[in-house]
Amino acid sequence: MATQAETVGGAAGQAQHSSLPLVMVASSLGTLIEWYDFYIFGSLTTVLAIKFYPPGNATFALIAYLATFGIGFAVRPFGALFFGRIGDVIGRKYTFLVTLTIMGGATFVIGLMPTFATAGWFAPITLILIRALQGLALGGEYGGAAVYVAEHVSDKRRGFYTSFIQVTAGLGTALSLLAILATQFAMSKDDFTNWGWRLPFLISFVLVGISIYIRLKLRESPVFAHIKATGKTSLHPLQEAFANWGNLKLVLICLFGAAAGQGVVSYTGQFYALFYLQAILKLNPRTANIDMAVGIAAAMPVVVFFGALSDKIGRKKIIMAGCLLACITYIPIYHAMERAAGNNVVAVRSTRDKVTHAIGLTPMTTDAAGELVVADEAANPNNGKLILLVFLQMVYAGMVYGPIAAYLVEAFPARIRYTALSLPYHLGNGVFGGLLPLIGLSICAATGNIYAGLYYPVGVTALTFVVGSLALRETHGTRIWDEVEGQPVVTSSNR
Repeated sequence: MATQAETVGGAAGQAQHSSLPLVMVASSLGTLIEWYDFYIFGSLTTVLAIKFYPPGNATFALIAYLATFGIGFAVRPFGALFFGRIGDVIGRKYTFLVTLTIMGGATFVIGLMPTFATAGWFAPITLILIRALQGLALGGEYGGAAVYVAEHVSDKRRGFYTSFIQVTAGLGTALSLLAILATQFAMSKDDFTNWGWRLPFLISFVLVGISIYIRLKLRESPVFAHIKATGKTSLHPLQEAFANWGNLKLVLICLFGAAAGQGVVSYTGQFYALFYLQAILKLNPRTANIDMAVGIAAAMPVVVFFGALSDKIGRKKIIMAGCLLACITYIPIYHAMERAAGNNVVAVRSTRDKVTHAIGLTPMTTDAAGELVVADEAANPNNGKLILLVFLQMVYAGMVYGPIAAYLVEAFPARIRYTALSLPYHLGNGVFGGLLPLIGLSICAATGNIYAGLYYPVGVTALTFVVGSLALRETHGTRIWDEVEGQPVVTSSNR
C-alpha cells in the first residue's frame, strides 16, 4: 500500500524520496545502536563504579558513577536545542548522521579509556566529558529519527510507524544487557572485571559503521524537502519555538502533561527496577540482568500495539491511562518484587543504618577482583515472578511511550518541528526520567525506607496525569501533509 508521502501532490510528491522499508530500517537501526551505546554505561554500573573512581570507598564510587550516568541525561535538552536547530535549518537526514557518528565515537573511546588505577583523576574527568558528549548526541538523534519517519508515512498510521522508533529504546537496553551477559559467559569473572567489560563498548563501533552506511543511502524527508524548496524553513527556529508565547506554552504543556510522566514511567521500568534488584534486593547481578533483559524484550511488541491503537482511539487517553496505572500500582509492584527476590532485606528495613548499608550507601569493601562486596545476597529468587513484574512495568512504559512520538510530531508545525518537539521530550526523559535512579536511591538512604525512592516517580506521574488531563489537546487526526499541500493543519480537537 502506498504511503501518503508517495501520493501527495505538489513539490513533495514530485521529489525523490527514500522507500519506506529503507526509512524504517535506517532510522530504527541507527536509533537502536545509539540507545545501546547510551545505556551500556548504566548496565555496567556495579562493575565500572569502582573502576573510574577512587578505591576504598565503594559508596562514593557508586554515587559518583550514578551522577556521571545522570549527566548524560541532563545534557540531552542542550543537544535537543543544538541539533534541533540544525535539523530545522539544514535537514533531518544530515543531522542524525552527525549524532550517530558522535555517539559511536564516544562509546568506542570509553572502551579504550584508562581506569582510575592507571590514570588517576584524569579517568573520571574524561569519562564525565565523554558522557556529556553522548548526551548531546542522543539529544539530537531521537527528534531527528522520529520526525524523519513521521514525515514519510500516512497521517492515518503515524502512531504505528513511529512506535518502531520507540521500540528501539527498550531493545537498546535489552541489547546492552545481552551483550554484557554474552561477554560474562565467554570468560571468567576476573577477566570480565579486569578487561572484558571493554568489549560491549568496542563492538558498537562495527554496529555504528553499518548503520552509517545504511543512513547514507537515505534522502531528505519529503515534507522538509518541500518546505525548503519553497523557502518556508525557519531561519531562527529557537526563537520561533520558544520566544513566541503560544509555542512556548505548547512546549510546557507537552513537557508537564506528557513527556515528564513518560520519561519517569519508561526509566522506572528500564533502570530503577535494575538498580532496585541489584543494589537493594541484592540479586546476583547476572541474574538481575537476565530477568531485566527478558522482561523488557517481552514487552517490546506492546509498544507497537499502543502506537497502532493510538491511530484509532487517540494518543492522549492512552498516555494518561499509562501514567495513572503507574502512579497507583508502583508501590505494590515493588513490594511484590521484594517478596519475589526471596532475600532478608525485609528484616532490616526498619533500621535506617542497616537500610543505607543494604543499598550500598555506607562504606563497603571490594573483593580481590575489585567488585563491590554485597552482603546477604538474595537466595532462591522467583525469577519468573520478577520477570513478570518487570514486564508489567514495561507495559505501562509501552502505553506512554508508544504514542508519544506521533503526538509530539503532530503538536508542532514542520518549520520548527525538530527543535520544538526535541526539547520537551529530552527534558522529560533526560531530566525527569534520567535522574530517577540517583534521586530514588538517595531518597531511600535519607529516609531509611527502601520504598521511599518510589515517591518520586509516583509524584511525577500524578502531576502529568493532572496536567495532561486538563491541558493536553488530542492530536489524533492531525494532517501534517496539509502543510505540504498549502492548506491549514486540521486536528480532531479543532475541526
